[in-house]
Amino acid sequence: MGTTVIPGWLVPAYARAACGAGATAEPREVQAAGDRLLNRWAEPGRFFHGVGHLVDLLQYVDELQQETQHPNIVRLAAWYHGAIFDAAERAAYEKRGGEDEVASAQYARDELASLGLPQPAIDKVAGLVAGLARHATGLGDAAVLSDADLAVLASDPQRYKHYVKSVRQEYAHIPTDRFLVARRAIVTKILSRERIYTTPLGQGWEAQARQNLQAELAWLSREDQEFRLDTAALSTLTHDGPLRASSSAS
Repeated sequence: MGTTVIPGWLVPAYARAACGAGATAEPREVQAAGDRLLNRWAEPGRFFHGVGHLVDLLQYVDELQQETQHPNIVRLAAWYHGAIFDAAERAAYEKRGGEDEVASAQYARDELASLGLPQPAIDKVAGLVAGLARHATGLGDAAVLSDADLAVLASDPQRYKHYVKSVRQEYAHIPTDRFLVARRAIVTKILSRERIYTTPLGQGWEAQARQNLQAELAWLSREDQEFRLDTAALSTLTHDGPLRASSSAS
């Protein structure tokens, strides 16, 4: 797991959720499944979608627990929603972050089946994981998971800036102009929603999230303008300035 700090309570928390959802496997097998998941969450390159995000998500699920019908199912979905992560350029342009919800849902099915969970429970976990691809307005457990996953948007401004910086680090291989376009599209899409949060408790985060997103959108516009000006200046320097003169003289 590299140098990533792993809170000691995580694997026991996974085991409690799995057993609470009906796992019949031996305790060591359940723990091994939790360890495998943590290895995934601690993979290099997960600057935001890593163990810290998992911890935050589980804590937000607990905060919203009274809104859930099947809290252990939601907790397992939180664990598995980012099991498969890919920050490759193609994934970035599909605007689904780096989390591959479809592949993660299948991974959840395979792992949970090996732990002996009842099929209805497996179907619910996989359905919740796959549903995060859309963050569509839902009810009950789906709403809780979606609100918990988006809770970072309602962080205090300083923490929100750290979140944005971490996301950029995950996509450091994406050229600046393309990243700015993709990020603006994501932020604009979220802001266009009638409601970002759908649970009664989560709705209290709405104002702060919109304030953060509006501030980021303004920042993205400034960054895009500055990038274009810098690119234009460099182009002029290259074609009409000292660089061209030097090339001609050589």
